[in-house]
Amino acid sequence: MLRKPLELPPAVARAFVRDMKAFFACGHDTIKADRIAAMQLHALKQHYDGKLKLTDIKEMFLQMRDHV
Repeated sequence: MLRKPLELPPAVARAFVRDMKAFFACGHDTIKADRIAAMQLHALKQHYDGKLKLTDIKEMFLQMRDHV
């Protein structure tokens, strides 16, 4: 999981929240949910120098679910 703070441009942060909502709206369609998480993985890697995995993105979505 991320250890150091990640500062994102506002447009990237809004896209993260939008995709997080879409991730949870997928229901049981795991392929669609994985595709959404993979898109965010690619987007966040452009702004974070550390290692990120698909499971990290899914964990971030789960941790932020009730905060948005």
